[in-house]
Amino acid sequence: MSPIESPTEESRWTQFTAILILVSAALRILALAFNPLELYADETQYWVWSREFDWGYYSKPPMIAWLIAVSTSLFGDTDFAVRLPAPLLNIATLSFLFLAARRLWNARTGFWVALTFTTIPAVWMSNAVMSTDTPMMAAWAAAFYCLVALRTKASWGHAVGLGVAIGLGMLAKYAMIYFVVGTGLSLVLDAPARRALLSLKGVVAAVLGTLILLPNLLWNAAHDFATVSHTAANANWGGNLFHPAELFDFLSGQLGVFGPALFVILIGVLYRTLRQRKSVHPDALLLSLFILPPLLTVSVQAFISRAHANWAVSAYLAGSLLVVFFLLQGPRWRRSVLWGSIAAHSVSMIALMVIASVPSWTVAAGLSNSTKGVRAWQETADRISQAAQADDYTYIVFDNRNVFHQVQRYGNQPEDTVKMWLRFPGATNHAEQGWPLPEQFTGDILIVSQRSWQEPMFQGDFARIEQIGDISIALDGNKTRDFTLWRASGHQRVERTSELLELWASYDVAYMNRPR
Repeated sequence: MSPIESPTEESRWTQFTAILILVSAALRILALAFNPLELYADETQYWVWSREFDWGYYSKPPMIAWLIAVSTSLFGDTDFAVRLPAPLLNIATLSFLFLAARRLWNARTGFWVALTFTTIPAVWMSNAVMSTDTPMMAAWAAAFYCLVALRTKASWGHAVGLGVAIGLGMLAKYAMIYFVVGTGLSLVLDAPARRALLSLKGVVAAVLGTLILLPNLLWNAAHDFATVSHTAANANWGGNLFHPAELFDFLSGQLGVFGPALFVILIGVLYRTLRQRKSVHPDALLLSLFILPPLLTVSVQAFISRAHANWAVSAYLAGSLLVVFFLLQGPRWRRSVLWGSIAAHSVSMIALMVIASVPSWTVAAGLSNSTKGVRAWQETADRISQAAQADDYTYIVFDNRNVFHQVQRYGNQPEDTVKMWLRFPGATNHAEQGWPLPEQFTGDILIVSQRSWQEPMFQGDFARIEQIGDISIALDGNKTRDFTLWRASGHQRVERTSELLELWASYDVAYMNRPR
């Protein structure tokens, strides 16, 4: 049990936490200002969305686009402004985690929770890029603080805050559903939460959360549930449904998301909590209810199909609270693990970010493959533009959504001159949905592709097609970004039958299995 603090001690630790949060945010904003890395393709796609307000987008709910729209409107349409919401949202995440820990235990524990969370590898990375995880984590932390407050003192303000935070979290990323699952489990297994939520205040929170999400649900209904369908497609539950290697990769990846020592400690504490449920501290059980749903669900998903390491990142908000609570008590070695993890994470992630910012250091460290997606997009767009200006092309056509969106961001072509070739019967991403190559047009087009083996596929769609050159962009080390260029005309899109798609898939397999 954490000791009760005097008002002076509580005030001092609260001040320490405020300084920590503000200094951390200031340093990360400064690092963003001098960050030479261009946007990742996903960030560029979110920027594309931000140019037109909507209640949903092809593959994600709308919050990230709204945040980028506000930031670029206020601070200019720069890569810095696209990413600026990330460290600002982290201020909210750390503040609410501190408040939750202070209400559960004391301000000293809250300080160490804030310091631990801001230094875990996943959070270091989330401050350098704009992803859907960042606003979702801020909403999660706010919702959890409100829930903890409701458990101890039923307040209308906290009830409203809980509903608003859950609704906004769902508009940020559907993984916020894990918080809803955890809340449902707390109704069954945590008596204080049950008393707080099975009341008019709990009903108000549920109604508010639903009302905030409702416009996105209606948008999905009006768009054939595009976002929901994409989320289901990401699960990829076709074919062989047993992948122990994928499960191993996911679990080992968590060592890099939360930190090696902290993840091992977390698993041990979870095991002890579940095994000794009736004798452990009730707060430990409550936190476990919010950690296990994402960890177990994504582990099952990895075993069935595949899973990215960050898909369970929401587990580590409650995970940080639980691990720090455990490590601040008992034998001295626990504090050594905590302080050592904070130091190791900080040193290694700062070193990694510095190395990534200097191309020669990136090459020396063998990290060229990790930075190839954020280098030389301006040069790439310029070279493609030069190739397009060499002749009178009606459209510049791409077959890769990532390249397409990067050219939208860094190129200078008019919006209506860049199009997507559709390999499948219908659109499979936002680029194909918004900018498909028209069925009918006059003149020649320039096809720009990194997939030279797709030429037989293109041949079926055009009366005339000829290869006219290539583009090679130097990246870090010996890495290059290579494109093949074709001139084509006479669009006659062949029907995408199952037999044709299987044939085209065989081309992909043959290319992947080619001698190297």
